[in-house]
Amino acid sequence: MAIKQPNSRMCFICGLENPAGLHLHIYETEPGVVETTYLAPGHFQGYPGVLHGGIVGAIIDEVAGRAHMGSDPANPRFMFTAKLEVKYRKNVPIGRKLRIVGRAGKSKSRSAEAWAGIYDAETGELFAEGNVLLMDIPRDQFDMSKLDELGWKVYPETPPTLN
Repeated sequence: MAIKQPNSRMCFICGLENPAGLHLHIYETEPGVVETTYLAPGHFQGYPGVLHGGIVGAIIDEVAGRAHMGSDPANPRFMFTAKLEVKYRKNVPIGRKLRIVGRAGKSKSRSAEAWAGIYDAETGELFAEGNVLLMDIPRDQFDMSKLDELGWKVYPETPPTLN
């Protein structure tokens, strides 16, 4: 059974109140594995019909890191990216349902490795993938008692509105 991870208010990837964000809902499908789906809109394209490479990198970065976050909203493992390597295998299309998977790799006391891939949701074709080196945010630099202020919680999903 998939466990929904928390969202925040303003994160570019998962922030539900970020007007320019992607609003992804991420699920832990098994320990160390997360998944989400996404239908990229036209305003995130680089070349016509192609998702901008910077957005592709941002998605891979977030979803890889989420694989180490866990499913306990009260005790997440917050990390920052120390290194991101993205392999753009094929153009990531806009307007087509994508399946995005993140997998936790080696974990040490203050760092971890992870991988994420972006696939065509229907065919399973791999469009892009990346390896990420993550570092724990030092506890003295992040006040875990302020998670409510960030809007860090599990929100119910609502159907997208069509404009």
